[in-house]
Amino acid sequence: MKAILYEAFSQPPKLVSLPDPAPKPHGVVIRVMATGVCRSDWHGWVGHDADIVLPHVPGHELAGIVEAVGNEVTRWKPGDRVTVPFVGGCGSCPECHAGHQQVCDNQFQPGFTHWGSFAEYVSIERADLNLVALPESLDFATAASLGCRFVTSFRAVIDQGKVSAGQWVAVHGCGGVGLSAIMIAVAAGANVVAVDISEPALALARKLGAVATVNARDVDDVPAAVLEISGGGVHVSLDALGAIGTCVNSIHSLRKRGKHIQVGLMLGNDSMPPVPMGRVISHELEILGSHGMQAHRYGAMFEMIAAGRLKPAELVGRKITLAQSIDALMGMDRFEGVGVTVVTEF
Repeated sequence: MKAILYEAFSQPPKLVSLPDPAPKPHGVVIRVMATGVCRSDWHGWVGHDADIVLPHVPGHELAGIVEAVGNEVTRWKPGDRVTVPFVGGCGSCPECHAGHQQVCDNQFQPGFTHWGSFAEYVSIERADLNLVALPESLDFATAASLGCRFVTSFRAVIDQGKVSAGQWVAVHGCGGVGLSAIMIAVAAGANVVAVDISEPALALARKLGAVATVNARDVDDVPAAVLEISGGGVHVSLDALGAIGTCVNSIHSLRKRGKHIQVGLMLGNDSMPPVPMGRVISHELEILGSHGMQAHRYGAMFEMIAAGRLKPAELVGRKITLAQSIDALMGMDRFEGVGVTVVTEF
């Protein structure tokens, strides 16, 4: 199979030919029809993820067709259209038994714990627990764009934030995660304030329904601007980038008893933010994380898509080839372009 492989961190990956994977007894092999290029892949490529063993094939936002199944698989057959959460559960630990596969004690992540979807084929374990059937109405590029950023934002806004109509929500960082969160919060009836340093990104945020935007490049005090817009602070604030500045700004944007939700990964130099714990205590704030979404929760999201309340296709930006994913991956830290970049040609 054709695949993107890197043999050293922060060194240019290569387009190579590798042996096709075989399914484990409990797993499947998926023919990849589309795969997103995500900042998490960039974090892995520069060496921020301890799970990665070199040489490595990245990629974790995928959609495709089941090509082969293991002899223990009962729910899936070749030809099925599927996607998969970027965190897979083992099915036997206490967290999995409680339905929290996104924090499984023995989790696996394609593109991190094993070779991922920047390839023609990818192997997925525990298929009966972790695969998700795709509605026929959902194209592969849109389905791939859901795989990490959109589903993580869905869980952050709906399950963790419990956002409801009339509430104020701030989203700090309007990349793929942030724009997804804006769309979902608007669909829940919230008033959204979008924060970013890119005018094109803020323009798209307004198109998606944000009632106000703040350009952090032009504003000296971002939290003060958010507090003024929202009349005293937002009910829920998300750091959708994963940086010290956006994390701290998000917390300071909250009204009393508000919720900060950390969605963007905080790795490298941003891994230890100076959380204003005095404010957390005095304002009775909640600090929550959001790490993917369980396969069994996809149905709720698909229902909102089918009803037209969510339109993730609007977040798909560039569609590129597998070879072009090399430059796209290496350039993720430059935050070029708007929306989600998806590989659709292999």
